Amino acid sequence: MAQHETSPLLALGSVNSPDYDIENVLENAEEYGRLEKSLKRKLDWRMGILGLIYILNYIDRQNIAVARLRGFEEDLRLEGSQYATCLGVVYVGYLFMQIPSNLFLEYIGKPSIYLSSCMILWGFVSVLTGAARGFHDVLAARFCLGLVEAGFFAGALLLISKWYKRDELGERTAYLACGLLVANATGSLIASGILKAMDNISGISAWRWLFVVEGTLTVLVAFCALFILPDFPTSESSCKWLSHAERAVAIRRIQADSKSNESGERLMDGFWLAVTDWKVWWLTATLGVYAFASSFHFYFPTLVQTLGYGPIVTLLICVPPWLTATGVVILGSRHSDKSSDRFWHITFSVGVAIIGYIMSVSTMNTAVRYISFFLMTQVHSSYVCFMAWASISVSTPSSKRATALALINTGGVFANIIVPYAWPSSWGSDYSRSFGICIFASVLYVLMCWIFRRHLEGLNEAAKRKEAVGSQRQGYRYQL
Repeated sequence: MAQHETSPLLALGSVNSPDYDIENVLENAEEYGRLEKSLKRKLDWRMGILGLIYILNYIDRQNIAVARLRGFEEDLRLEGSQYATCLGVVYVGYLFMQIPSNLFLEYIGKPSIYLSSCMILWGFVSVLTGAARGFHDVLAARFCLGLVEAGFFAGALLLISKWYKRDELGERTAYLACGLLVANATGSLIASGILKAMDNISGISAWRWLFVVEGTLTVLVAFCALFILPDFPTSESSCKWLSHAERAVAIRRIQADSKSNESGERLMDGFWLAVTDWKVWWLTATLGVYAFASSFHFYFPTLVQTLGYGPIVTLLICVPPWLTATGVVILGSRHSDKSSDRFWHITFSVGVAIIGYIMSVSTMNTAVRYISFFLMTQVHSSYVCFMAWASISVSTPSSKRATALALINTGGVFANIIVPYAWPSSWGSDYSRSFGICIFASVLYVLMCWIFRRHLEGLNEAAKRKEAVGSQRQGYRYQL
């Protein structure tokens, strides 16, 4: 929110149109409920494109893993750990841009323009990666990819948190995060088609076509997103697809859910609130540990290839584990929202993943190892619950949330620079030491979530005691 803005309801201007007495509408429970349903229906339709954008975001970032199966390293003469460096350097770009990007988005309040522009840029960078001639070309392209991709995920979380209440965030975050899971599945299907159909067309290697085709698709979708993505509720552009009353409901319900009024908020005040909040730094470190717990996904095609199949079959059998994980994530997030529970949902999904890691380490039997892939992908259910939990635990003011979400996401980004080195080729084909790292990190991840839960329990108890002494009505309570 810009520093010069006044109270959001006052800033609506033409909300009090001749057709509506807005204040009466907001006080009428039946009319309010009807408007809220209409608002969420329109909003869900527009927000749906975030899932598609995240699919392309992940595909453009991870298609290097698929390219590796068809001569990427050999053609570019990569040696030693150079491939791992190319894989991780994209996240160095993320480190530079995450927080400035989210603060800028919070200031301008125009995700439709900003996120679409970022998408166009990373699409072009992906296309140019297909023209790389050596290690340094790929290194530069991947770094630039990180710079322009950095704004998307944290920005998407910020956008979702501007429109949805706490008991709606888990499911909506799941739909966004499912983009990653679907990308692992559809990315393999798309890649197998490109690799099979376009190898050596015009004398160009199939892996080069992979970057060109997928990058071009990203640019085309970005132009569509420009007209579909909503801006923040207080933006005048919201009146183009919402009635004045629906827009007033959108603002009122978020204010009521967070039990705050953010008029007079300054951007840098929110920034300092975030960087001086113990919870933000703890969540940042916890997400970094999660990155190690789920690091197998960087090398998933390589792991599946250990089953002994060729490149195309390998990519095709990568699909079922991720599609299964997508369904479980959606169901789990819905239950998490309804029960207002985060920690136990995280613990359960991580426990299932640990069983998968242990199975994969214990045997090279094809059937058992393939089943283990289904189990280990369930770790991503915990990620959805975790990000929803993080968002509602640092929810006000909104400029604090913008900084906090970017900073928390940076914890995972920083870890992602390192985790590719936990899967060296010399540790294959069973990768027992790599899976050992995943198991240790998973246990530590759950422990850190438990400590965070205990801290929030303490804050809730303190608030309850304070209200009892002062005879105050119930205020904000953290979800556990």
